[in-house]
Amino acid sequence: MKIVLLVLEAGLRDLTRNRWIVAYGLCFLLLAEGLFWFGGTGPQVALSLLNIVLMIVPLVALVFGTIHMYASREFVELLLAQPVPRPQLFAGLFLGLALPLSGAFAVGAGIPFAWHAGAGTGGGALLALFTAGIALSVAFSAIATWIALSTEDRLKGVGLSLGVWLASTIVYDGLVLAAAAAFADYPLEKPLLGLMLANPVDLARMLVLTQLDVSALMGYTGALFERTFGTGLGTSIAVATLAAWCAVPLALAARRFQRRDF
Repeated sequence: MKIVLLVLEAGLRDLTRNRWIVAYGLCFLLLAEGLFWFGGTGPQVALSLLNIVLMIVPLVALVFGTIHMYASREFVELLLAQPVPRPQLFAGLFLGLALPLSGAFAVGAGIPFAWHAGAGTGGGALLALFTAGIALSVAFSAIATWIALSTEDRLKGVGLSLGVWLASTIVYDGLVLAAAAAFADYPLEKPLLGLMLANPVDLARMLVLTQLDVSALMGYTGALFERTFGTGLGTSIAVATLAAWCAVPLALAARRFQRRDF
């Protein structure tokens, strides 16, 4: 545990002073405050911010996380030359990446809501929004870590990260619409539910929209998910699946770190 704390402290000290992390947090602060400034109510601001979160958080976590892991290789090699347990080193290294990203989002987006006392946004909606943002930060940081540990070439690793972002945020919606149109005469409920569970971005969207009670904006998969499971059970399933999306890539990255010859 001492090694975890030492590596985590070094990572936090480095990243909290990183201008890109500061700019990332300020971006959410200015966007949220700007939405309030232009007369948005709390639910409207949360809904607008959700669309930004679903695009920006995965992109930053993937690209910044991948670059950070490549930049940390010399530091990792130096520590591994000492009698340092690899699991503890990996835990400190990953937490030193995921915590600043999650904290920058939570603080940046949270200050305007705290300043305006929520502006009528329900506690459930705010909790869902911040849960979604933090879960996406952790999940895509874990994916970025796994990519960086699995690929020697830095340019290839960043390219793979961008490919994962495109697939999960843009290509996915097109595939769902194409499948729904092409196989409209067949029962698609179970396959489409499976597709939604396979995409953390869509899960995060559904989690927040059910709390905001804007069913018209849920899209095909979100409406199907709510109709199948209902609001309460659907929320529990979404949270549990998002937790799995955090745990599985992290386990794969930890296994790769354990076996990797530095």
